[in-house]
Amino acid sequence: MNLDSAYAAHQLFVAAHGQQHTLEVYLDYTCPFSAKLWRTLTSEVIPHIAEASLGVSIVFRHQVQPWHPTSTLLHEASLAVEKLNPLGFVPFSQALFEHQREYFDEANVEKTRTETYRQLADLAASINAIDDRQTMLQLLDIQPSAEARNAGNAVTNDLKYHIRLARAKAVHVSPTVAFDGVADDSVSSSWTLDQWKTWLAQKK
Repeated sequence: MNLDSAYAAHQLFVAAHGQQHTLEVYLDYTCPFSAKLWRTLTSEVIPHIAEASLGVSIVFRHQVQPWHPTSTLLHEASLAVEKLNPLGFVPFSQALFEHQREYFDEANVEKTRTETYRQLADLAASINAIDDRQTMLQLLDIQPSAEARNAGNAVTNDLKYHIRLARAKAVHVSPTVAFDGVADDSVSSSWTLDQWKTWLAQKK
């Protein structure tokens, strides 16, 4: 599937001998099952695909689930990081999954949106995903206005793009995996590498 050049950092792996197939993973940074799939994907599946030269490229897709209220803020933060430093997108995504419990309902119920943005900017700066914390906050903060307009922030349109893309593909939950544009609900976040190998072999 085509990947907009503005979001090139979402390509987690590029097939060495030309892109024959595309594996898309629709993930929510605050979803425990997405975190589980991310860990297996990045630590085991991608190395296997690379070593076996399977001709499969892998793309990260945003799947914001509204029952996780802070999810929107985390996905916005990742898009802000990509704008400032595309090479920081994957490390920051890794950090978001590792720290996701800090953004669960119980951990954030007393925090404002602005406070959460600052927490996310601190995280990005702590792993050197960005050079300037304040520039990231300029992309995330809601700007003052004499009249309430619901205008969003500097990455709102980026997030809308990704949400519309997922909706157009009829993706409802995370994690969802699609192979060459076709979602496969059989894929589980609990899969071992051997189960991934079997599945990938069937797709060839």
